[in-house]
Amino acid sequence: MTPSETKAIVTLSLLAAFVDGEKHERERAEIKRIAEGLSQADGVNLPTIYQDVLMKRVSLASVAGELKSAESRQLAYEMAVCMCDADGVQSEPERLFLMDVRSSLGLDASAAQFSQRAEDIAAAVPAAVAVTAATAATPAAPQAPDSTELDRAILNAAILNGALELLPETLSTMAIIPLQMKLVYRIGQAHGYQLDTGHIKDFLATVGVGLTSQYLEQAGRKLLGGLLGKVGGGLLGGLGKQAVSSGMSFASTYALGHVAKRYYAGGRTLSTQMLKDAFSNVVKEGQGLQTQYLPAIQERARTLDTSQVLSLVKNA
Repeated sequence: MTPSETKAIVTLSLLAAFVDGEKHERERAEIKRIAEGLSQADGVNLPTIYQDVLMKRVSLASVAGELKSAESRQLAYEMAVCMCDADGVQSEPERLFLMDVRSSLGLDASAAQFSQRAEDIAAAVPAAVAVTAATAATPAAPQAPDSTELDRAILNAAILNGALELLPETLSTMAIIPLQMKLVYRIGQAHGYQLDTGHIKDFLATVGVGLTSQYLEQAGRKLLGGLLGKVGGGLLGGLGKQAVSSGMSFASTYALGHVAKRYYAGGRTLSTQMLKDAFSNVVKEGQGLQTQYLPAIQERARTLDTSQVLSLVKNA
């Protein structure tokens, strides 16, 4: 893709992030932080784009005009869909926005099908949580969870999410957030807590992991690093080139799991600052472990394809 197409895709992603106008201030701050952190890659100045979007200095029509190839238009639409679905199923303003995007980009019915697949992934966590809560018997005094088993589950989830970020398809990256949410849910449940999705989202936000901003960061590292390649392709060549990108998803998942384990084992008594500090420290630990587990991440990636993403999220 040309730099102007890359810029247009990022701009459309940010337009999608703010289309419903309901982003919490801390999520806006996280998106700004990500924009600043990814700035100047491939000649794309993300902080400027961020300001242009917030000040409404760009329009859908102007963005669409920069997307010349069919591949760039398809990728732009897919990223916009995933931005809308990153924090849950689409709101009415988001659905209307995506309809306008499809029309402006001249996309066919397959684009609407992609949107439905993204919606299915976004709905998988709330559906699973609701079913579990509805069928759970009144718990007796909870037994102490198997710490070794939870550690194994956290590591496996981190490896899986690192592998998903190696794949070029946008839906694969989108699955990372629901899988992190289900990991937190599973850890809370192991300690005797029946969590709802609102609590899980709030836990992630408290430690510093916004949903929309995390997707922007994951996708942005790929896109601005030239890692996405052609839409619909298989595994990209040069997996080592993607180690940094994959390592962040590995480390953030590893940290979320271990901080959640500490939080629920301690009766949810850690303060907001203690949670943030713990998460920051364990992310560094996870980054240190990523090199050790990179062969396992790469091997897991070779066994995955996009058709498995929804079942992975449902069955995690």
